[in-house]
This record gives sequence, C-alpha cells and structure tokens, in this order.
Amino acid sequence: MRLLRLTLRGFRNLSDGVLEFPRQGVALVGPNGHGKTNLLEAIGYPVLFRSLRGAPDADLVRFGEAGFRLSAEFEDRTRVRQAGVSYQQDRHRKRLELDAGEVARVLDAAGAWLTVAFLPSDVALAGGSAAVRRQYLDRMLSLADRSYLRHLARYRAALAQRNAALRQGRAELAAAFDRPLAAAGAPLVAARRAWCETNREAFALELAGLGQPSEADCGYTGAPDLADPAAWPARLAHSAARDHARSMTTIGPHRDDLELRVDGRLLREFGSTGQQRTAAIALRLLELETLRSHRGVNPALLLDDAFAELDEDRQRRLVRRLANDGTGQVFVTSPRRDELPAELAVPAWRMEGGKVLGAGDG
Repeated sequence: MRLLRLTLRGFRNLSDGVLEFPRQGVALVGPNGHGKTNLLEAIGYPVLFRSLRGAPDADLVRFGEAGFRLSAEFEDRTRVRQAGVSYQQDRHRKRLELDAGEVARVLDAAGAWLTVAFLPSDVALAGGSAAVRRQYLDRMLSLADRSYLRHLARYRAALAQRNAALRQGRAELAAAFDRPLAAAGAPLVAARRAWCETNREAFALELAGLGQPSEADCGYTGAPDLADPAAWPARLAHSAARDHARSMTTIGPHRDDLELRVDGRLLREFGSTGQQRTAAIALRLLELETLRSHRGVNPALLLDDAFAELDEDRQRRLVRRLANDGTGQVFVTSPRRDELPAELAVPAWRMEGGKVLGAGDG
C-alpha cells in the first residue's frame, strides 16, 4: 500500500497544496515545530479519520481558517483509491469520502488506507495506563477485522447507555442493556485473548531482535469466561451491587489490560525507560505483522523521531528488521538527515514553516 499524493487545505500549520510522494517514502527533515509531525499526522488521519495524537478535529484547523480539507490518493495492490475528509469548525461537521463517494459513517471507510505509526509517546504503551494498551488493541484489531470494529462500536454504545442508567440510579433500565453489552463484549474479549495468545512468543522474539534478550511475555488480563456471551448474566449479577455503588459498569473489556513482562516483572512498574521504549517498538512491529497477515498488504510506516532515543545498535537492528520484511513505504522525521541510520534509504525533503522546500539534508 503506497501513498501517491496528499491534498491539504487548512490543516495545522501545513501549506495548502498537493504533495506527490516517492514510492519508497521520504525523510522529513528540518527544525522542530516546522510541520514534520503535522505532515505525518495528515498522512495517518484518513486511516480512522482522527488524529494519531488524539487531538480533537477543531484543534487540527489552521488558525484563522473555517475548517480543513484533506484527501489521500493511494495505491492498494493494483487499484488507485482515495480517502478524504472535510471539516467545518463552526458546525462541527465532518464529511467523509471514499473513492469519490460520500460515506455516512466512519465504519464504512475506516481502514481503506493503512498506516502503522511509531510516535515518541509510544513509550506509554509499556509504561502508561491500561487504557493506552486497550486503545492499541482496539485500533489494531479494528483495522485487521471490520467485524471487530462493529462489535466495538456496539459495545461502547451499550456501555454508555448502561452507565448513564446507573448514574441515574435506574437499576431496571441499566439491566435492559445487559444483553447487548454481552453480545458485543464477548467477541472483543475473544479476539483480544486470541491475539495475545498467538503473539506471546512473537513479542519475546521481537524484543530479542531489538537487542533486549531478557525473558519476555505478554498476556491478557480479565475474566476469560467473558469471551462467551452466556457467562455475562452471572458476572453482571455478581457485580451488580458494586456497579450501583460506583455508578459504572465494573466488568468487561473496557476494564481489562494487556500485561507486558520482562524477566517475570511487569514492565509498567519495573521496566527501565529503555526497556519500555523497546517493548513499545516491538508492539508496533506486531501491529505491522497483524495488519499485513489479515489484510494482505504492507501498511505505510510513519516514524516520528523513532530513532532519536535508540542507541546505534538498536537503530541498526530496527532498520534491518524493517528491511528484511520487505517493508513498503516509509515516512520518517528527523531534525537532520545525518541523524537517521544510513541504511534507511529514502529521499529527504526539507521542511520549514509548514512548507516542503525541496530535497536536502535539513
């Protein structure tokens, strides 16, 4: 899968216009604050039609503009496709397009264009809260299998309604959402547990390949029986008093976690920053493999200062790992081209003030 061109208007600090990209990708070089990460964000936005950094759409609008427009034209195997969005700030209205036709729901267009992003904040995948790791699993599995995304949307809707009833003290109304909660929640638990079981050994191998030879493991926390909808009524009945006391649903996949361990110890509690960063990269590599195996294409890679915190040995290991897999298009940022591994063979574009100025080393 390769990005051919990107059309931009009113997005962040980026200049309006059309950018055409080389087949192998580009290294975006230049001073910090001049738009390199914003351009990666624009490239990744049409995957799920939201910011990679979690920013609300209103924050993506360039100062003084009424909204933004973004369109990605990309090659998917032998087809050329297009995914676009326009956002009007005054009306908070977002219009989505796929292959030049308007689509009513994100669900209908999500994942047509695929990227995997390595961000500086990814260290939170290993060292941050459980919510970060749940979001990682949900994004990856939604893009790998559209049915997961449908179940996730239904689960979130049922959960929001059930919690609203609990906050109002309306036990009978809350119970009315037990069945849809179970019907949508069980497939989420089953898919997450299956992914973790399948990738336990792969997680350890990825860490070793990145220069972290310690014994490593990953596992899914939460009640395993909730993978079966039939187990939910008893579980919800058992937690009913607690749910009403806390005015929230206290069981289900929205409470579970992806546990990462090195030498038997939880990474989030005992891992060094280096170990956590390496584990986060390993998770992104597993995401890449998951999407590749389920979708049959190479997602584009977005590497935002991914090499800055790695020593030279781990830089080489990561580049070698990506190269050996026949990785597709790569977009990488750095203040200078010579700060990137020499093995990363992509042309360099200089960026200043939100503009691509041409080839150069920054």
